Amino acid sequence: MARKRILTGDRPTGKLHLGHYVGSVRNRVRLQDEYECFFIVADLHTLTTRPEKEHVDALRQNVHDVVLDYLAAGIDPQKSVIYLQSAVPAVYEMNLLFEMLITVPRLQRVPSLKEMARAANLEEEAMPFGLLGYPVLQAADILMPRAHLVPVGKDNEAHVEVTREIARRFNHLYGEV
Repeated sequence: MARKRILTGDRPTGKLHLGHYVGSVRNRVRLQDEYECFFIVADLHTLTTRPEKEHVDALRQNVHDVVLDYLAAGIDPQKSVIYLQSAVPAVYEMNLLFEMLITVPRLQRVPSLKEMARAANLEEEAMPFGLLGYPVLQAADILMPRAHLVPVGKDNEAHVEVTREIARRFNHLYGEV
């Protein structure tokens, strides 16, 4: 029987720290023996709150650091897939298609987006579309590898619900794929 597939990952905003390790990375090391694991380095998600040049310039090094931290913590590339979000064209394609399946008012009701905007010192009226579309991009991340399980923090639970809504709408319109 095929193992269930898990997707989880991190935004490369800098080196991972002890909180990342204790909160999720050490559990990922254990999970790779039980599940087919996909670990995403979500660089496009970083741009939703950090689009400034200095953050874009730091992305290459931050991605490098996150991957090294994964390897140092024990994530084994022989057992798991580690990939860079922006390097997968299907993510862009699915994101664009999924944007057509959800309304702006629905996205505006996602509670964590307002919190993310505040944390990035953005006024609600100045929220960029990329941040508003964060849950749609996350839906593409989850559905592209056909993940069965998505371990997320409480702040992302509403995003997973948006993913379910998009998947149901897609399947209703086009049939299950």
